[in-house]
Amino acid sequence: MRRSERLFRIVNEMRSRGVSRAADLAAHFEVSVTTIYRDIAHLQASGLPIDGEAGIGYLLRPGFDLPNVTFTHDQVDALAVGLSFVERTGDPVLATAAREVRAKIQASMPAPEERKLADAPFYSLQPKRGASQDNRLLREAIRNQRIVQIVYKDGQGNLTRRRLRPLVIWDLPDGWMVSGWCELREGFRTFRWDRITELTKTEDRFQEDEKTGLIAFMERERCHA
Repeated sequence: MRRSERLFRIVNEMRSRGVSRAADLAAHFEVSVTTIYRDIAHLQASGLPIDGEAGIGYLLRPGFDLPNVTFTHDQVDALAVGLSFVERTGDPVLATAAREVRAKIQASMPAPEERKLADAPFYSLQPKRGASQDNRLLREAIRNQRIVQIVYKDGQGNLTRRRLRPLVIWDLPDGWMVSGWCELREGFRTFRWDRITELTKTEDRFQEDEKTGLIAFMERERCHA
């Protein structure tokens, strides 16, 4: 573990523990007590309100808080998958808690308009199933609003080449699916992953609107359900 990461985690541990002994922190982070002493001294010198001393224990004074949390796009997608799964467990208390967690994390992000947990384009009902290697390519295409070119084989074995504005990925009992606006059919379509024989991300961008965007698609799905 890099020192910067350990320092961050030490602060988090002290926030949850109350009075923290150097020996306990050393055991938790699998470092020497001397290393913890140096880390605490560094944090104190950086201006963190830590009271105490070696041999007694340390306490992070109340009122201190960490800066806004920054997540990568992939980390946001990972959080969204987990929260989405919890919301679908059928437990109303857990579902409410998941929505509250999403709101708290969303509010803590330094640029919430760029990393939206609520709009992460990934829904999983089978958390132990493996995903295709094209999963990341599609997620990036959805995030960056890039049109993808696919060759799709229907149930009769016929191949069609399509330009798709991808909106959402599904992990359903029948397998992986991707939904979006099909420019060939001029409408929303859902494609089985195992029938996509070719997949290419183009440089062409698309703009979501009230007719072709994710909100319109999800409203259509709710009506069909």
